Amino acid sequence: MKGANVKGANVKGANVKGVVELLIPARPEYLQLVRTVVGETAAVDSGLDAERIADLRLAVSEAVTNAIEAQAISGVDDRVLVRCNLAAEQMEIEVTDRGEGFDLDGVRVLPDVESPERLEYESGLGLSLMRRLADEATIETSADGTAVRLVVRFAGTDQET
Repeated sequence: MKGANVKGANVKGANVKGVVELLIPARPEYLQLVRTVVGETAAVDSGLDAERIADLRLAVSEAVTNAIEAQAISGVDDRVLVRCNLAAEQMEIEVTDRGEGFDLDGVRVLPDVESPERLEYESGLGLSLMRRLADEATIETSADGTAVRLVVRFAGTDQET
């Protein structure tokens, strides 16, 4: 795919540590690349099972989709940064865009994802999915953009949820 930059990680052995960065054009056709890289990075000796990796891929996909849409709405022609940071106990993923940001307090509260009433809404599931699928989900937003930080702890760590 033309336009994507991937910086490699130092990933060897049981105590995997390293950073993988993707700098992608803000276009939906790059979502599969992001999902693949995040999934493969998480699978490198992290102790995450296939279901947990699938959850992580979905949460990151939601964050990147939101970033792409934010930049399109703002008319910003810049790349979206996706950074996967592997540590001994967890994987941290940051998604950063240059859109105009949004008011977190202004995000409407939707019915729980398992509630039948939730089917009445076509969008708005991304933030709640990220919070539900990651052990930690933090969102920092300003006029200069939004940064989403997702943390997934590896099996057997003291802080695992």
